[in-house]
Amino acid sequence: MHATRRQIMAGLAVMLSAPPLLAAGVPAAKGARKPARLRIGDTVGLIEPASASDDPFQIQLVEEAIVAMGLKPKRAAHLLDRFGYLAGQDKDRASDINAMFADTDVKAIFAVRGGWGSARLLPFLDWNIIRANPKLLTGFSDITALHMAIAAKGGFVTLHGPNAGSAWGKASWDIYREIAFEAGTPLFTNPVGEEDRMAQRRWRTRVLGTGKGKAQGKLLGGNLTVLTALVGTPYLPNFDGAILFLEDVDEAEYRIDRMLTQLGQAGVLKNLKGVVFGQCTDCVNKGNSYGAFTLNDVLTQHLGSLGIPAYQGAFFGHITDQFTLPVGGMAEIDADAGTLRLLEPVVV
Repeated sequence: MHATRRQIMAGLAVMLSAPPLLAAGVPAAKGARKPARLRIGDTVGLIEPASASDDPFQIQLVEEAIVAMGLKPKRAAHLLDRFGYLAGQDKDRASDINAMFADTDVKAIFAVRGGWGSARLLPFLDWNIIRANPKLLTGFSDITALHMAIAAKGGFVTLHGPNAGSAWGKASWDIYREIAFEAGTPLFTNPVGEEDRMAQRRWRTRVLGTGKGKAQGKLLGGNLTVLTALVGTPYLPNFDGAILFLEDVDEAEYRIDRMLTQLGQAGVLKNLKGVVFGQCTDCVNKGNSYGAFTLNDVLTQHLGSLGIPAYQGAFFGHITDQFTLPVGGMAEIDADAGTLRLLEPVVV
C-alpha cells in the first residue's frame, strides 16, 4: 500500500514534535563531514544524470511526490534536455550537478531516474564545489556511479535509495524519513511474507556459504554492473574494511559470475568486513541449460568463501519499497539474522 499525501504530512508533523533519534552510545566520528538533515520546507534539487524521461508529465508527478514529502522541488537547468537516450549532453548534466551542490538554497539532491549515463559525466564534475558543500544525494541503479565517485572524492555520505521517480510507498518513505529527516539509526530487516505457508518463503535471507556472524564497517556499494564498470578508474573508493552491498536486475548468472570474478581479481573483495547481496530482479534461470550454476551457486562461490559474514536477499534493489542505505555510513551486518543496523546518524 502506498502512502497518501495526508499520511505523509501527518507523519511529518509527529516527526517535527519529537527529538532527533541518536544511536545510543555511538559517538560520531571525529572530523566526519556530514550533510545537513532535511527539514520541512527545504528546497531539493531534481537532476537527471543518466537516461532521459519520456514525458514531461513524469516530472510533474515527481514534483508532486516531493511536495507530498513536505519539500520544495527545484528543477535543474537541463532537466528536460535529451541527447539520444541520455538526458542531455554529458557536460550539461554535470553542470546541473555542480550547480545544485553550489546552490546554498538547495539542501539535498534527488535523481529522477537511472538508466545509463552517470559514469560519462564524472570527469566534468567540480570536486572542489562538491567537497565544500556536502548534501544528501538520493538515487539508485545507475546513480551508483555518483555514489561511488562521491565516496572516493567527496568524503561524505549519500543515500542509495528510491529515485525521485520511484513509487515511494509507505515502507520506503518511513525508512527514508528516519534517516534523512530524523537523523535515525534504523535496523534494516526484511518484511514478513504474507503467503499461507508454515514457513516463510518470500523475502527470505540466506547465509552465503560459511559467511555466518556479525561485522562492522563502512557501507559501500550499489548496482553490481555499474560498480564493476568503474574498476580501474579514479572513481571507485577503497573497500578495505567495508561492508559491500550489491544488487542488480535482468542479469544472467554467468554475467554475475564474470563481474564478481573481476571484482575479486581487482582486489575489491580482498579486505572486506562483510557482504550483503540484495535483490537480483529477473536474474534467475538465465543460463537456461542443464547443469548451469544458479544465482546462489555463483554468490556462494565468490562471496560465501571470503571467510566474512555474507548473506543474500536483503530488501533493496529494483523492487518497490526498498531500503535506503547510506553509502559511507557505519553499519553492522548480522548474516545469521539477515539484518543491517546503522551505528550512527549520517546527517547533522
